[in-house]
Amino acid sequence: MGATHNHHHHHPTSYNKAFFIATSANGIFVVIQILYAIWANSTSLLADAMHNLGDVMGLALAWIANSLLQRKPTSFSTYGLKKSSIMAAMANGLLLIFTCGIIAAEAFYKFISPEPVHAVMVIIVAAIGIVVNGATAALFIRGHNDLNIRGAFLHLFYDALISAGVVVSATLMYFTNWLWLDPLMGLLIAIIIIKGTWTLFKDSFRLMIDAVPKEISLEAVKERLEKIPGVKQVHDLHIWALSTRENALSVHLWMPEENFSDESREKLVHELKHQYRIDHVTVQIERDLSFCEDSCAH
Repeated sequence: MGATHNHHHHHPTSYNKAFFIATSANGIFVVIQILYAIWANSTSLLADAMHNLGDVMGLALAWIANSLLQRKPTSFSTYGLKKSSIMAAMANGLLLIFTCGIIAAEAFYKFISPEPVHAVMVIIVAAIGIVVNGATAALFIRGHNDLNIRGAFLHLFYDALISAGVVVSATLMYFTNWLWLDPLMGLLIAIIIIKGTWTLFKDSFRLMIDAVPKEISLEAVKERLEKIPGVKQVHDLHIWALSTRENALSVHLWMPEENFSDESREKLVHELKHQYRIDHVTVQIERDLSFCEDSCAH
C-alpha cells in the first residue's frame, strides 16, 4: 500500500495594485456620495452610496484574503492561510445582504412620506459613479477563476449599472416631479444587490463546507479514475477547495495486480489540473482487498 502526491508551489496572481486603486477610489467617492445624497435628500443616491460602501468593505476583505493567499505554509497551517479567501467571500456576501435592509427601510419611509429631491445633483453624482465603478471594475475583469476577484468585479460592475439606473430615474423625476421614482429606484437597487450577491454567497458557503466545487463533476472524475489500467475499485474520493483559486483531491485506488507507474501518475495529475482545475492530488494505492473492505462497501 502506498500513496503518491503532487506538490506545486503556487504563486497567486497579485491584484494588490488593483485592490489599492479600487478601494481608494471607491472609498473617496462613497464619502462624497453619502454627503451629496443627504444634501439632495435622495433615497436612490443614498442606496447607491450604501451599496458602494458595502463594496468598499468587501474589496478590503478580498484584498486582505488575496494577500493571505500568498502566505507560505507553516507547521501550524500546512496549507498556509488559503481558506481565509473563502471566509472573505462569505463575509462579503453577508455584508451586502445587510445593506439591503438599510436601503429597503429608507425606501419604504420615503414612499410613506415623499420629500423633494435635488434631481440635478443626483444625476451629476450618479454619473460620476458610473465612471468610477466602471473603471475600477475593469481592473478585475480577468480574474473570474477566483471567487473573490470575480466578486470584486461583479460588485463594481453592478455599481456602474445601478448608478446608470439612478441617473435615468433622477432624469425622469426632474421632468415629471414624480417623487416616488426615487424610493422605487432604491428598492430596485436592493433587489439587484440580493440577486447579484446570492450566487456569491451560495458559492462561498459551498466551498466553506468543503463541498465539491460547482465547476467539477465528481462522477466525471471518478469515471476517469476507473479507466486507469489495473484499477478495480475507486473509493474514498474527496474533492474540495483549498481556497477560492485552488482545489484538492484525495482518493484510494484498489490495484491488486498492476503498479501505478510514475508515467501514469504524471498523466493523471496533468489531466486533473487542466481539465478539472484540481491542483493538489493525493492517490492512495491499495493491493490487499482487506484495506478497502469497509470503504468499498459504501
